Amino acid sequence: MAVVALASVACGAGESAASQAPAASAPVQETPQSRAPVAATPTPSKTAPPAFDAKVTKVSRDRLPHSWRPGCPVHYRDLRLITLTYWGFDNKPHTGELVVRNTVADDIVTVFRKLYDWRWPIKQMKLVDAYKADDFASIDVDNTSAFNCRQATGSSNWSNHAYGLAIDINPRENPYITASGSTAHQNAKKFTERPMKGKGVINPGDKVVKAFAAVGWEWGGYWSGAKDYQHFSKGGG
Repeated sequence: MAVVALASVACGAGESAASQAPAASAPVQETPQSRAPVAATPTPSKTAPPAFDAKVTKVSRDRLPHSWRPGCPVHYRDLRLITLTYWGFDNKPHTGELVVRNTVADDIVTVFRKLYDWRWPIKQMKLVDAYKADDFASIDVDNTSAFNCRQATGSSNWSNHAYGLAIDINPRENPYITASGSTAHQNAKKFTERPMKGKGVINPGDKVVKAFAAVGWEWGGYWSGAKDYQHFSKGGG
C-alpha cells in the first residue's frame, strides 16, 4: 500500500509541472515605428582655408645676392623681408616673400591682408633674386616682387623698386605699356587694354587700386603716356 501511494504522488507531481509550463508566445509583427533608428552617415565638413598670416623680419645679405649691392640708394639693413599668405590662381592659399623698405612694411601687410580676404588671386610671389634680379625674367614668369636695386624703365634714375618703395603685381596680366601701346612681353599682349576682365587683372578704380590708395600708394595705370598696370609705389614713380 505504501508503494502505491508514493507512485500516485509522483505521477501527480509530474502532471502539475507540465500543466504549469507557459504557452508559446505568438510572433510579434514588426512595424516601421518599432524598428530601431539607423544613425545617419555624418557629412564630411570642408576645412576652411587658413587665416591670413604675415611675418616681418630683418633680411640678411645672403638673401639678396643679386638684387642688392654697395652703392644702392638704400642699405639692406633698412629693408624687411615679409613672409605672407596669398591666394593663388589655383584657388588655394600659398606662402610668398617680398622685400620692401622698413618704413612701408605695415602698408604691404595691410593691403595683402585685404587681397587674401577677398580671395584676389596672385600667380606667384618670389624674391627677384630667384631670377638673378633680372626684371624681364621675373616679369615673364608672372612673378610678383618688390625690392630690386635697378634703374627705372627707360631712365638713368633709380626706380622706386631700388628704394624698396614699389611692388609689381601679376605683371603678365598687368603689363607695362609704352605710349605707343606696345609691350615687351609676348605672353602679355592680350592684356594691354583697360578695362578688361580676367583673373588677377587690375583695373582703374577697382578695389585693389583703392586698397593701395588707402595707404598712400599710387598706381602706374594712372600715368600719362606709358602705363604700368602692375606697378604700385609709395608716393608715385
